[in-house]
Amino acid sequence: MKLKIAVLGGDGIGPEVTSEAVRVLRVLAERHSHAFEFSAWPVGGFAIKQSGTPLPATTLAACQASDAVLLGAVGAPEHDKLPPEVRPEAGLLALRNGLGVYANLRPAISYEAISECSPLRSEIVRDSDILIVRELLGGLYFGQPRGFVSEANHESAFNTMRYSETEIERIARIAFKAALVRRQKVTSVDKANVLETSQLWCKVVTRVA
Repeated sequence: MKLKIAVLGGDGIGPEVTSEAVRVLRVLAERHSHAFEFSAWPVGGFAIKQSGTPLPATTLAACQASDAVLLGAVGAPEHDKLPPEVRPEAGLLALRNGLGVYANLRPAISYEAISECSPLRSEIVRDSDILIVRELLGGLYFGQPRGFVSEANHESAFNTMRYSETEIERIARIAFKAALVRRQKVTSVDKANVLETSQLWCKVVTRVA
């Protein structure tokens, strides 16, 4: 296997975590005759300090030209007073959008060695193996219009919840494809009794099933 991997350490504990991950990948590459080429790029608050933007064009271009991206973490309290469009988190959203990363896979596995660490009783969490599939490019994070309204010394804010059939279908297919090699069970979480977006979500996911 030959891969170009863009490493985005980011802020806080991010650089420490990604550096250890790179160490592990180098060992794997050596033991299994892989060729991993790593390159480091700024993102988040670290990038803001360097160039005034949370996602420099050079970073995005490097990620798009790579086979994989290893991302640490972004954000720090020192940047909380910046305008929303230039905060570290804005760089994360721009990165998702620029790479077309619409599916987030979050495994939740109960290992016997740490089963007592869960706030749930061990007999409930024992042998748990759940994969959460989260949609990343639709919904409130990217829906338009959005913003603030000031009227008569009173301020309000609004966001738009919007999903297209295409966005729902592609994330559903990711979930069902993953389920085929697991227990062949998918739980779709929605609020279809109230929200039109959830009604469309339920309709499309049921069709894909």
